[in-house]
Amino acid sequence: MAALRQTQSVETKHKLSNTLRNWLPILHSSLSDLGDAMAPFIEANPVVEVASGYEEEFEKKIPKKIISGAVSNSRTEQIEALTIQNRSLYDILDEQIGKPLFPTPLSQEIASFVVSNLDENGYYEGQSEEFCQKHKISIEEFEKVRARFAHVEPVGIAAVDLAESFIFQLESSDISDEAYGLAVQVINDLPGIHAYSDEKNFSEVMRVLGTFKNPPSIEYQEDSSQIVPDLMIYFNDEDSIEVKLNDAYYPSINIDTNYAVEHEFISQKIKEAKSLVDALDMRKATLYKVGLMIVEYQYAFFTGGAIMPLTLKTLADEFGHNPSTISRAIANKYIACDRGVFAMKDFFTTAIDEDVSNAAIKEFLIGLVKQESRLKPLSDMKLLDLIQEKFKVKMVRRTIAKYRKQLNIAGSSERKKLYHLH
Repeated sequence: MAALRQTQSVETKHKLSNTLRNWLPILHSSLSDLGDAMAPFIEANPVVEVASGYEEEFEKKIPKKIISGAVSNSRTEQIEALTIQNRSLYDILDEQIGKPLFPTPLSQEIASFVVSNLDENGYYEGQSEEFCQKHKISIEEFEKVRARFAHVEPVGIAAVDLAESFIFQLESSDISDEAYGLAVQVINDLPGIHAYSDEKNFSEVMRVLGTFKNPPSIEYQEDSSQIVPDLMIYFNDEDSIEVKLNDAYYPSINIDTNYAVEHEFISQKIKEAKSLVDALDMRKATLYKVGLMIVEYQYAFFTGGAIMPLTLKTLADEFGHNPSTISRAIANKYIACDRGVFAMKDFFTTAIDEDVSNAAIKEFLIGLVKQESRLKPLSDMKLLDLIQEKFKVKMVRRTIAKYRKQLNIAGSSERKKLYHLH
């Protein structure tokens, strides 16, 4: 009897490990890439047939409550609002060529030239000298404008090489003041990076460098295919909020259990096919639970309010997984609601403390700059004092500078010059 229980335990554990092995790549992929993620599991399995989930019109699968709540004029625009197209890198950059980073016609022309001369990895490879001769400016003036791309999203873009790209990204990182100097040294000597391993802040430097994009355009090198939301969140006819999986877009798996040949190989393939079905079910259950948690913590957002503090650690603790696993799980996943379509990651905003999110800090910072004196713009230290007083939190000046750069807000001295020009 004990031997039987042990055999059953081993079989259960084996089935679970197979399912988990299939589940992770299936969970991490976007809904539109799900077929590609499943391909390695099905291409050598003769008992599996897979039907695409993209055969019906998208409109038929959107709850009417979401469509009616979408802020658009025509029905076509409403559908388009819920069907996301990946914008190209150039679309993103073109939106940022203007004030406050590039306030003058010349600076905008330089910025446009830089953008039009990016290689496929996002590095600048233009003929700066020819541009400068044509416009009768010095190379120093040109480089001064190009350097402003350190404050453009995606951070690191328009650098001339990897080292400069990392320097751009360092300015927007969360590195401490103590480790900043070492980070600059390491970045300027990347081939000899291990020579710094005994330095006091080396581990922090390596952690920060590990978050940098390499190459800087890596997020925009994928196909611009249609992305479909995994979840739909809306108020139903009873005015209660509902979370609905977009499971109509999942590929359906048919398993031929009546295969004509009885063989150990076929039996094994049937087991693997069932494990794949289990993995898809786990993906649905996991994302549905994520949706329920987002509604629980971000209910105010779905009723017209702001996004509240919610960290990945909160979600990870709920699931019993590492935050990095959860981070990959919500990557490239989207939620459709009556306010539009949002990336899941947008609902996870770092908490300064349990009541204050960095989104709230940034919004307050924008308001301060809009209302500041044009003769005496607020310094980062003054902004820090006002933010700490408002939110009763403890922060450092570097964090304020990082937020300011993320918001494309120039420094106080630069703003003063811009105000004078205007």
